[in-house]
Amino acid sequence: MKLKRLAISCGGTGGHFYPGLSVARQLAADGGEVLLLSGVHARHQQEVARSFGIEAMTVPWMPAPGLRRPLRTLRFCWGLAGGIPAAVLRLRSFRPDALLGMGSFASLPPVLAAKLLRIPIFLHDGNARIGRANRFLSRWAKFQGTAFPPVNAGSCRCPVACTGLPLRPELLLPPPARREALRELREKFGAPLEPERTTVLIFGGSQGAQSLNINLPEALKQLPDKNFQVLHLTGPDKFDAVREVYSDADFPVLVLPATEEMQLFYAAADLVVSRAGGSTVAELAQFGKPALLVPYPYAAENHQYENAQYLAAAGMVLDNRECTPERLIQLLDNFLTSPDHLAQCAAAAAARACPRAGEQLLEAISERL
Repeated sequence: MKLKRLAISCGGTGGHFYPGLSVARQLAADGGEVLLLSGVHARHQQEVARSFGIEAMTVPWMPAPGLRRPLRTLRFCWGLAGGIPAAVLRLRSFRPDALLGMGSFASLPPVLAAKLLRIPIFLHDGNARIGRANRFLSRWAKFQGTAFPPVNAGSCRCPVACTGLPLRPELLLPPPARREALRELREKFGAPLEPERTTVLIFGGSQGAQSLNINLPEALKQLPDKNFQVLHLTGPDKFDAVREVYSDADFPVLVLPATEEMQLFYAAADLVVSRAGGSTVAELAQFGKPALLVPYPYAAENHQYENAQYLAAAGMVLDNRECTPERLIQLLDNFLTSPDHLAQCAAAAAARACPRAGEQLLEAISERL
């Protein structure tokens, strides 16, 4: 059966919402109809979805329950009680062929509503380790796709396969050439960037990362060979502090809180230093970028470590406890003085790309309807 109408529950953080929106845009481009159900940052997510012609509705925000967190559990129950009837009414009106849950316990009310209405349920997880919510929801699902080869597929109660992480269509377009990307950055931000220098891109996710924001600039300033330049995305709350750390740097630097043009920054970069969230790992593969990955140590079930292992051949995975200026000096010097090694890592990253992830997930759903 060809999939024509799909409801997508992506009510968690951006790591759930943007892959869900990418699937929605893919189906809409193929002539289908989509309804998004969003929770966290619902107003902003609705505005983003509607800017692409995708209808979106709000479901109550629900934190993950926990026996040692009674207030969170109470709010979870409150969201569940309000979310199920609201989702039933909207799904009954929309009449989708299937419901796709993109992870997090925010998907529980729509999934239970779909079960009550006998709508086929599908899941997707944006990490190599399938999360607690999706493991629980798998008892009602026909199939679960994953961003990377799953390390715990046996913990699910439905068929599981790697379909890739759906990326924003803009990130799948051919990127500008490196020199052109650097020229655009110079013109946009007035940064003294030079194409002859090796370019290091640093970012730690939307909130920034303390070990990258402070230790990396200190390490870079102590490297003996200064034939490099830095693009550093700090996170909104860390910008002033990081800019101050670079104030006495003797190499070109562009420091920004964040950007909506990641494709431009990826295209300009020769080496990336970052955390290992699912979207970041998939984007590094898509752009074929060598990477020094420092997984966030407090991610649920340490899932960023398994994400990073997917790209281990494209650079190196460094434990957050080892992310000291002394260790970084050694690693960065090895990378920046070995262009052949960087080229090998770039090829290894590109070999892991999955540009058809959105299409593959939709095909997997259609095949099982």
